[in-house]
Amino acid sequence: MIEFRVYIRQGCHLCEDLLWQLEQIRGTCAFEIRPIDVDSDSRLIAQYGTEVPVVMYGDVKVCHYFLDKAAIEQILSNTNN
Repeated sequence: MIEFRVYIRQGCHLCEDLLWQLEQIRGTCAFEIRPIDVDSDSRLIAQYGTEVPVVMYGDVKVCHYFLDKAAIEQILSNTNN
């Protein structure tokens, strides 16, 4: 199963918007969304704190701040072939 980790911060409207958009895509393709609160770990704050939300697929940063729908769809297309 494809999994996207999404580094977020509570109360972040960009994070909420991006998660909502991912949920809309998930309505047409099967994948997991794993939100991770960067404020839960000082290492995550240092790594992602100024860029949230950040979408990761494995070790690859897919996008940050705003959803790159084309990049998400490309990953889904490549892994479903």
